[in-house]
Amino acid sequence: MFIQTQDTGDDAKLRFLPGRAVLGEGERTFASAEAAGQSSPLAAQIFAVGEVAEVVLGPEHVDVRIVEGADWSSLKPGVLGALMAHFMSGAPVLAEAPPPAPEEELDEATAEIVADVKELLATRIAPAVEPDGGRASYHSFKDGVLFLELGGSAKSLLGAIGNMLRHYIPEIVAVRDSFDAIARPGLETPTAEAIQRLLDEQINPAVASHGGFISLIDVQEDIAYIELGGGCQGCGMADVTLKQGVEKTILETIPGITAVRDVTDHASGDNPYYSPGAK
Repeated sequence: MFIQTQDTGDDAKLRFLPGRAVLGEGERTFASAEAAGQSSPLAAQIFAVGEVAEVVLGPEHVDVRIVEGADWSSLKPGVLGALMAHFMSGAPVLAEAPPPAPEEELDEATAEIVADVKELLATRIAPAVEPDGGRASYHSFKDGVLFLELGGSAKSLLGAIGNMLRHYIPEIVAVRDSFDAIARPGLETPTAEAIQRLLDEQINPAVASHGGFISLIDVQEDIAYIELGGGCQGCGMADVTLKQGVEKTILETIPGITAVRDVTDHASGDNPYYSPGAK
């Protein structure tokens, strides 16, 4: 799932574009957590981030206004996490919407493994990642592969989280981000293959000198979605790298691609080549 953000001209308000229908039509405005709690699970989850003054649900967007004096640099990852968690859960946008789909059916042995996973997440992993704004919750388990929903700083700790879970639960052979469980047919197209070759042969060798790398996340219609990793994640020059380097090269080289979107969670980058605001 790709959530884009868009400036509104108001420093206190930011528009979030989840890439899917929110209300489908019309708008609903919630000016308090109490109002949202009665009518919209989605808006209530956003208010729970804290320092949110207003949530407006639109056809395909969510506008969030923060309270005076609050800082988007600290709140944006939380709102993104709330949106991601809501849409991945299948919960309704409005209280009167149909109930979410039933939970996955598990045999007795798998159910026991999943119960152990949830206990470890609650008792050992959550206390370690939540102080830094991280989130880690169970998504699914199939063929020995455990998928977790990760947010904030927890994304950069996937390796350590996986090691702990596999240590206590040997039936787990791999731990992955739940994003990897989503089918992405766009990556099987000739266009995606051409972009991947371009990344491997030209772009990644160029950014490797900064300790960075670029990953192709998906191709949908005429848009390529990429993620910046290593020294490029959270780098103060990431937008320059994207606009003047990666995007320009892809658009000039790959026919049919008209836009390149960055889906990186830059707020959780822990080793940027240039720190934001550095001179």
